[in-house]
Amino acid sequence: MPELIDHLEGRLGRMGGAWPPRDGAAEGSPQVAWFRDGQLPQVQAFATIGLFRTPLRDQMSDRHYHLELLACDYLNDAEESGPLPDVLEFVAERMVQYGHAILRGDVIPLPIPLPGGSKTALYVALPVYFDNDFSFVKIENGSDVAIVWLVPITSAEADFVCAKGWQAFEKALAEQDPDLVDINRAGLDL
Repeated sequence: MPELIDHLEGRLGRMGGAWPPRDGAAEGSPQVAWFRDGQLPQVQAFATIGLFRTPLRDQMSDRHYHLELLACDYLNDAEESGPLPDVLEFVAERMVQYGHAILRGDVIPLPIPLPGGSKTALYVALPVYFDNDFSFVKIENGSDVAIVWLVPITSAEADFVCAKGWQAFEKALAEQDPDLVDINRAGLDL
């Protein structure tokens, strides 16, 4: 796993630690690690470590993927991690439990809104705030592992993706250029 850690630390900053899977988590559930002082100033990042061990199937094509999840937020004054580690744990556990991959453009409803109440789902995106080479890493066992960015979105944004498609949503993102690292950002004007 050194290639994966090196790959993540090269963009996200030094790994400060990791939380083990919670008691009762599905077998194979990954750890969630936190990173600081990376390429994005004042940003803390969280990533799963070990999700790649579970081959995940795309339900549409029956193709298998090896994935790790990423979420980012601004550092807060309290030095607390915020809600994102729990979000990654929630999503990763379900992926391991059901064996389903999540791919660019997917929308994942959250069981409860994030603090502040406006973000009720996650959009599955490429990690576009980083260089193109960050999207994939080849690890020791020869697997190509995709880094999948989970971006908190509003109910209106989730409805828009479902109605108009991910390409239309990403076009709106490009036009309005919101700060996707800010989990308290206002929703898009759709």
